[in-house]
Amino acid sequence: MLRFIANSSIVLVLTILTQIGGVAWLIALFFRQRIFAFILAYAALTATAVWIAPIFGRVALNCFDDGPLQVQSWMYCALNRHYVTPELREVLIDTAEEMDRRYPGTETLVLDANFPFWDSFPLLPHLSHDDGEKVDLAFFYRDATGYLPGATRSPIGYFAFEPGPTDCNPRWPTLRWDFEVLQPLWRDYALDEERMATVMRILSNDERVGKTFIEPHLVQSLQVAHPRVRFQGCRAARHDDHIHFQL
Repeated sequence: MLRFIANSSIVLVLTILTQIGGVAWLIALFFRQRIFAFILAYAALTATAVWIAPIFGRVALNCFDDGPLQVQSWMYCALNRHYVTPELREVLIDTAEEMDRRYPGTETLVLDANFPFWDSFPLLPHLSHDDGEKVDLAFFYRDATGYLPGATRSPIGYFAFEPGPTDCNPRWPTLRWDFEVLQPLWRDYALDEERMATVMRILSNDERVGKTFIEPHLVQSLQVAHPRVRFQGCRAARHDDHIHFQL
């Protein structure tokens, strides 16, 4: 019974994190070298997902591209969280190329996107990344020497919050984490406000984009108010560490 509970828990956690990891663990249970079998099964399923995902209306972003559009960390690719609809991929490519045209050498970094299969399958901890039409972008940063291509304050691009006023009071339930204990650990970079404002305006003026989420204090400081720029609400995750946009 304990073994059943343990394996069920592993399947559940791997499915939540990667969508296909639970299947890989079930396959591995038939082999004596379980961890090795899991790694091989997971790698095979991950590779196969790239070819099957278009049946579900999703395509994988290029994890090895060194051009203007890049996935911020190998982790997002390894966890199969880099899938979008073909239209959203076009918006991402066009946005990154436009940023590179205006500011040569700019790298637009993708964070969490979506899983390869099935609408309404949750990509936790996000509330809405479940249909291939949502994606997060990392902020652009600089230091005393200027723009820092490919740099983020935290290793995964999330949870390095930009301080500013908020009207949100503590309430439950909420995903509005502060992670105050982590903030001193992050790199001491400043926002590249010019690039930030530019990418927000590019997204706001793109008719394919339905809405963009970023914290109100950044909307004000960057002067990027627009009907498509919204506040996600006080119970959703903070958006002063990344940009969320969707079709």
